[in-house]
Amino acid sequence: MKHTISVLVENKFGVLARVAGLFSGRGYNIESLTVAPANNEGVSRMTIVTTGSDQVIEQINKQLNKLIDVIKVIDLTAEGNFVEREMILVKVKATAKSREEILRMSEIFRGKIIDVNPQTYTIEVTGAEDKLEAFIQMLSPFGIKELVRTGKVAIARGPKGIVVKDQEIS
Repeated sequence: MKHTISVLVENKFGVLARVAGLFSGRGYNIESLTVAPANNEGVSRMTIVTTGSDQVIEQINKQLNKLIDVIKVIDLTAEGNFVEREMILVKVKATAKSREEILRMSEIFRGKIIDVNPQTYTIEVTGAEDKLEAFIQMLSPFGIKELVRTGKVAIARGPKGIVVKDQEIS
């Protein structure tokens, strides 16, 4: 089963390498990984998407918690109430005949045309994985020249932030 895990870490040199090493050293796969600073000074948030049985995911969570620079590990999938998004940039062949239809499709999927040249459109679309997959399928007949995806980012629903040692961390 696919799990989305949010990990708050100290923003220090080598933390990403240690987390990635934990996964590779134990033969676990990372499907997507995003890292960015959190609101708090010196803290970053990693969003890791991985797959495995309940026992494997429990082991991953335990091993992550053992790493020195890890502040908090939250298995958002186990918590059950979260929002996740992903972004794609897709460069598609745009001929005189296909431009109108590509524009219409971009509007339907709430995409933005971010670059135009005589041969291609580059489109940005943000949303859930199934929305992005549907958009890619719709564009495929026109000829996708290039595709880039971010990893997923996720956050728990509701007003409360993550509390560590009586301090709320964003």
